[in-house]
Amino acid sequence: MNSKKVPTPTNPVGVGLRSFHLPHIQKNLKSIAKKIGWFEVHSENYYANNSNSFHNLVKIRQDFEVSLHSVGNSLGSAQKLDLKHLEKLKNLADAIQPFLISDHISWGRVDKNHLNDLLPLPYTKEALEAISDNVSQMQDFLKKQILVENPSAYLAFKNPEMNEAEFVNKLCKKTGCRLLLDVNNIYVSSQNCQQFNAENYLKELDKKIVKEIHLAGHSVSEISDGKKKKKILIDTHNSLVCKEVWQIYKMAIKNFGRIPSLIEWDQDFPEFKVLLREAKKAEKILKND
Repeated sequence: MNSKKVPTPTNPVGVGLRSFHLPHIQKNLKSIAKKIGWFEVHSENYYANNSNSFHNLVKIRQDFEVSLHSVGNSLGSAQKLDLKHLEKLKNLADAIQPFLISDHISWGRVDKNHLNDLLPLPYTKEALEAISDNVSQMQDFLKKQILVENPSAYLAFKNPEMNEAEFVNKLCKKTGCRLLLDVNNIYVSSQNCQQFNAENYLKELDKKIVKEIHLAGHSVSEISDGKKKKKILIDTHNSLVCKEVWQIYKMAIKNFGRIPSLIEWDQDFPEFKVLLREAKKAEKILKND
């Protein structure tokens, strides 16, 4: 693994780059560059290096730092990584030269079957060994440190051998990877699982491991067991960051410092100026830290 220090954009606040906003961004590159420092993209959308998407990203990279956020490596699977998938990621990284590369603490692949989801891991020694092996394989292949994102929880496994923060700390210590801290996921987990406390989670994390923060909105749904209904929060990235998540973000910045922070919005897209206003809120919190 390459041990070079990860560079940080001059402006630490970024926005997720989505095709819906691309025409506006292309027309307003100079003014947007004064308001945010970087973009993050979902890696898999840019693997075809002869596509319009790839060429548009190359052009944007001339004016902005870029991070690559993957969803398809299935780091938590009990099998080695898909080398063809990794090769595509490496080719993209070589072309774009991202300042960060990340994926998730989850799994979504069994044999050659890929599931379109980020499924949870039990917090056990066996699961820790499996994901550690895959994180190490990915870092060795890319010759670069990666970040792993904490999940949003909709259920809790019985009899865990450790809590999530302990699992994350051990994963980072064992592999040298670092954490992409999603504060909306923390809030979602704290509301869906009674044993999950957001403030305690932040306190338990090793202060040195957090290298990026995600901010996003969520939706509220209801589930029923036939007798009673229960509210459940879903990490949908389709709304403004709520006040409770902003509060967790403030705590995170206080704990971990001036960390590169991203506004995510993945569906029900508003005008791009709405994302810029959210980015401005994050920038203000970072400056007041």
